[in-house]
Amino acid sequence: MANTILVAQARGVLMLVLAQHNLPYVEFTPAQIKQALTGYGNAEKFQVQEAVARELNLEEIPKPDDAADALAVALTALYQE
Repeated sequence: MANTILVAQARGVLMLVLAQHNLPYVEFTPAQIKQALTGYGNAEKFQVQEAVARELNLEEIPKPDDAADALAVALTALYQE
């Protein structure tokens, strides 16, 4: 439960800072991210990680997994424009 509270706090701070700077806030479901990066909404996590590495011309999948997840969200937002 402590991790959930930390994530909620971080999300709140992020939303506050975005609002203070009049920046848009976007949110995606896991299926939307998977669809955007792999073309398949039920892709496995590793497939998404491979897609992130491929799209960014990286030799390796970003570590830790949270970094790859963050890049996947950023790429999804980029592709939505």
